[in-house]
Amino acid sequence: MHVFVLDKKKNPLMPCHPARARELLREGRAVVHRRTPFTIRLKDRTGGETQPVRVKIDPGSKTTGIAVVREEEEDGEKTAHVLFQAEIRHRGGRIRDRLSARRAFRRRRRGALRYRKPRFDNRKKPSGWLPPSLRHRVDTTLSWVGRFGRLVPVGGITQELVKFDLQKRENPEIAGVEYQQGTLAGTEVREYLLEKGGRTCAYCQAKEVPLEIDHIRPKSLGGSDRVSNLTLACRPCNQKKGNRPVETFLAKKPDLLSKILARAKSPLRDAAAVNSTRWALFLELKATGLPVETGSGGRTKWNRTRFGIPKGHSLDAACAGLVDRVSGWDGPVLEIKATGRGSTQRTRLDAFGFPRGFLTREKSHFGFQTGDLVRADVPTGKKAGTHVGRVAVRASGSFNIQTGSGVVQGISQKHCRLLQRADGYGYSFQSKGEGAFLPAVNDGVSSARQG
Repeated sequence: MHVFVLDKKKNPLMPCHPARARELLREGRAVVHRRTPFTIRLKDRTGGETQPVRVKIDPGSKTTGIAVVREEEEDGEKTAHVLFQAEIRHRGGRIRDRLSARRAFRRRRRGALRYRKPRFDNRKKPSGWLPPSLRHRVDTTLSWVGRFGRLVPVGGITQELVKFDLQKRENPEIAGVEYQQGTLAGTEVREYLLEKGGRTCAYCQAKEVPLEIDHIRPKSLGGSDRVSNLTLACRPCNQKKGNRPVETFLAKKPDLLSKILARAKSPLRDAAAVNSTRWALFLELKATGLPVETGSGGRTKWNRTRFGIPKGHSLDAACAGLVDRVSGWDGPVLEIKATGRGSTQRTRLDAFGFPRGFLTREKSHFGFQTGDLVRADVPTGKKAGTHVGRVAVRASGSFNIQTGSGVVQGISQKHCRLLQRADGYGYSFQSKGEGAFLPAVNDGVSSARQG
């Protein structure tokens, strides 16, 4: 993974190799500007030459993949050199659950205290309104696109716009050249079934094997091509089932039969979430003033297959749009988990909405706030050693630190040193390549300003 570089005035320059970043820090020509994503700031340089850089996005219901690539075109072929990969874990489910709880508490108060007519009938939603759980996906993605725009000279954006076509799901006989011709024909249905079925054979649960589309009720017996009648099976299971109904094929496995039938009838919730937010995200990206390129999910999979790249959210982003080659895709991936910035709620509630206990009115203690990234150097005792992770603060000064190996409790605030302020996200790296470079550099530069 490359390291982001800023000049003396905090303008973005081209990312550099980790070895070059080490050299600049060792010579005192740069300081650590931010720990995650790891960014250095030069002390003796202003401005410089840049190359075309593009941010590619693969929007998802629960996870959005982002890839920062450097584009290079030669002999009419476009090559994307991956500089940085990230996957954003959305918290739309938690937002939905909290709104549901708040709605239940509000209804209880309305009936328990005094009767008040509900006010939702006299409220009008603005054009383009999205539920908060879906708006969060759009806003979080836009926030990170803007953040990368401050760390690297972005000249364009690519978005995977068409993920799943629900009209095609419900009406497979729809006419049109875009559905019946071309290299990408049929890939949208297969991609949806792969994600819905967990990329395993529905009958033997085999993984990492070629999968074929199978009709749960065979077409010879009146089965349709609707997605509710389709599943994935490996070739041996598909041939063994033949043209028998699934009820006959799995007569001796009632549990597996009920699981397959329930999965086939499962709602298109994730597909609907993607379709509800993709155009809103597209319009917001266009409003940034940068050129926006779009591509379908079928093209993304076609690119990934012909390049021999495995499945992954950030890898899908790197393969989105028009591209002839992708290099540097096997680097580490930054996992960004949306955690929020805390709650203003000052009391806990029981199942009926009544207050239970009280929370501290101060969110910051001894200069630290829950969620801050800290380093604790404990000299003696059972917890002696160095602990790096997210901190949970207390007014008593006894903190808990969430490290990669677990929670370390009872660390005094005197031993803690701030590395990075809480920004509403939790960060972790998939252990690949040169990801171990990041903590090593930060540990060795104690005088650097942590943003």
